[in-house]
Amino acid sequence: MLFRSTTVHMFMQEKCERVDSKQLEKLLENVPGPESVTRMAAVFQALQSDTRLKILFLLKQKEMCVCELEQALSVTQSAVSHGLRTLRQLDLVRVRREGKFTIYYIADEHVRTLIEMCLEHVEEKA
Repeated sequence: MLFRSTTVHMFMQEKCERVDSKQLEKLLENVPGPESVTRMAAVFQALQSDTRLKILFLLKQKEMCVCELEQALSVTQSAVSHGLRTLRQLDLVRVRREGKFTIYYIADEHVRTLIEMCLEHVEEKA
């Protein structure tokens, strides 16, 4: 174990000829701050759910209530509600009342673009 940590330490001390400190500092200026990175990570974590992704794709096509989503996805109301709650907390989905119905819809064009680009990327690689 001592050998490994010594080797790693020695490796880290060696200067990589590709490192340009000034260029790295300039690049880091364009990296989002910690709060934005944390929020982005939460969005990507939310998109790890098949149910939430399907909800987004359905809502991209049509505004829907919970009962429509439940029937379309063949999942429980609880599963739909849980997914919608997560998507709302991240402002990916918004809600409005229409009489006795609560209608869900995609928050904005950024969300549409995000899921469209992701789909395009994975289908391109398939």
